[in-house]
Amino acid sequence: MKVDLYNQNGEVSGSTVLPKEIFEVKLNVDLVHQIVVSQMANKRQISAHTKNRGEVSGGGKKPWRQKGTGRARHGSIRSPLWRGGGITFGPRKDKVYEREIPKKMRRKALFMVLSQKAKEKNLIVLDKLEMAVPATKEMAKSLSKLPCKSQSLLIALPKYDKNAFLSARNIKKTGIFEARNLNILDLMTYKYLLLPKEAIKVIKETFLK
Repeated sequence: MKVDLYNQNGEVSGSTVLPKEIFEVKLNVDLVHQIVVSQMANKRQISAHTKNRGEVSGGGKKPWRQKGTGRARHGSIRSPLWRGGGITFGPRKDKVYEREIPKKMRRKALFMVLSQKAKEKNLIVLDKLEMAVPATKEMAKSLSKLPCKSQSLLIALPKYDKNAFLSARNIKKTGIFEARNLNILDLMTYKYLLLPKEAIKVIKETFLK
């Protein structure tokens, strides 16, 4: 697939050919949905945790004798029937939500989403993305000249660039990552994907092993 190649001034400076094994993969909606759900589950953090009757303190002896008091029989104040006792069926942080998905499935789904970005013209390829110094205003100015305009945008750099990261991190609706860390959840969070030309090579070397 051939796409336009832009420079930082928003001008078309040429064209480049995208590797078809990454950017021309047929979409399987069910597989993509399965990977998205698994990634969201894996990111889930559990903070709510209640104690059951075996974990609350106190209740070492029977509150009162079994018979003769006229009151209901009880064996321990740790019972869920008592105030301050254990909780029945409460939230527990030992529950595991993580889902394990084979690497081949994850990568194929990633290629499907990248292919859709290219097919729907939501993929922007730059000849290079360089910032001499951290400058959010300059970065925002450069991005505004590209087809993404004010839409949400994910920038995938070929390698860590401190100046670029500092320049882009405070721009509204803009995310920035290294290309080797691309995943479906991030790709689907943002409408457009911006790739410097070198990042395509990194994606190929990282995910086509």
